[in-house]
Amino acid sequence: MLEPTPQEFEQFERGGFFVRPGLLSAAEVDQFRAHARRELEAEAANQAVMEKGDQEGNKTLLKMWNTAEDDQYGLLARDERLVGLARGVIGKDIYLYSHKMTMKQPGEGGAWEWHQDFGYWHQYGCLAPEMLSIWIALDKSTAANGCLQVMPDTHRLGRLNHIRQDGQTNVDPEYLQAALDRYALRYVEMEAGDALVFHCNLLHRSDANRSDTYRWGYICSYNAVENAPFKRVRDYGNYEELKPVAAGSFMNAA
Repeated sequence: MLEPTPQEFEQFERGGFFVRPGLLSAAEVDQFRAHARRELEAEAANQAVMEKGDQEGNKTLLKMWNTAEDDQYGLLARDERLVGLARGVIGKDIYLYSHKMTMKQPGEGGAWEWHQDFGYWHQYGCLAPEMLSIWIALDKSTAANGCLQVMPDTHRLGRLNHIRQDGQTNVDPEYLQAALDRYALRYVEMEAGDALVFHCNLLHRSDANRSDTYRWGYICSYNAVENAPFKRVRDYGNYEELKPVAAGSFMNAA
């Protein structure tokens, strides 16, 4: 199914997120993950990917693409299954805002502190929170290896103040504590191929990977066309026509 189900849409509206199990098949995950591991670990060895540190000095590897090319990454970002979910939830014409890989290596992948994506996308020129992300687990994602954590319903708070700390953009500690006092925390454990669709104002974070397993995730973020940045601050996120491709097209890419 390309569109969100009525139940998924209700979950998104009420809680700010939903999980679509098995968005990618096992064969699709295996091929995409093997290609990414081979290519991106080679780039990491040559220091050609970004490193994001946490408060304890652990590092998460990060690879971001500014446009969606006709390679495996770009074709998955334009896959009609992801585009259908994003368009159905946002309810307007959309474009690809960004796509990236977050790579928590065994025993060393760093933590991400509490934040809203719109906390910094707003600073990049997007006026309205008509934005969401789809996070696809490429490995089994658990509490032990640093799965995503969310605070359900916090998308209703609107954009909270954010500050820069240790190379990350985090929610102001005073507002964060107030949110933690009021809202429950949920660990979103996922199987490889599952997809988490979440609102740009949903508070989320992840722990460091202290396990002996990989925890990689591929993230595509989408924005309403009419909400494209009114100023150019970054090389990514600016409007570019979205050209969807058939499901699984990335499997035939080089």
